[in-house]
Amino acid sequence: MCDDLLPDGQFRGWADRVAAALAAERPDGGFRYANLAVRGKLIGQIVDEQVGAAAAMDADLVTLAGGLNDVLRPGCDIGDVEVQLGRAAAELIADGRTVVMFTSTDPTRRMSGSARLLPVILRMKAFVEGIARANPGRVAVVDLFSAPCFDDRRLWDEDRLHLSPEGHRRVAAAVLEALGRPAEFDWRAPLAQADPRGRREELGADLRWLRTHLGPWIGRRLLGHSSGDGRAPKRPELLPYES
Repeated sequence: MCDDLLPDGQFRGWADRVAAALAAERPDGGFRYANLAVRGKLIGQIVDEQVGAAAAMDADLVTLAGGLNDVLRPGCDIGDVEVQLGRAAAELIADGRTVVMFTSTDPTRRMSGSARLLPVILRMKAFVEGIARANPGRVAVVDLFSAPCFDDRRLWDEDRLHLSPEGHRRVAAAVLEALGRPAEFDWRAPLAQADPRGRREELGADLRWLRTHLGPWIGRRLLGHSSGDGRAPKRPELLPYES
């Protein structure tokens, strides 16, 4: 979400950016790409709806980002999230695939009121790193937690949960670096200093966020709905990539 729009009206996203870079390494047109992700999915839904389909594609490389939507919800069973994420990783690692996993950014450095999330985010970080240690050469970890550049709100959309175009660009570069590609730029570097916002401007931004994003998010939780309900994956088949 929240990246530049493609000609078909869909968001581009960091995965599309990674695919474009990897496709450029295959001028014979042999690179194929699928994108099964759907916004708002919980780890159990990812396991049930996406992991088996991804494994059946017999791809060489799979990226797995899941669990954060669970962690954001009060009363999250972190033990169950770990079991489900571990099950997903194990299935995808099978048959010689390379799996890319992620540590979450640290929301406490940019979002007030998010301190309650830090213990579970640190636990998830340790869990993902443990999967990588147990599977050397098979699992690559993109460590976003340790990158202070993601403290900058300009790397995030105004909903404060999804990446901005610059954020997507940097995550794509981080994935490519984790896969051993030479860096085209320093994705960890801070942005140029922005003009400070006044207190009134900050308050206005917070009020818009509460009204436009947090309120509807809470409403969906109370009704048991998700922003991904009824949405299909943007690219459900492993097809030749075309820029």
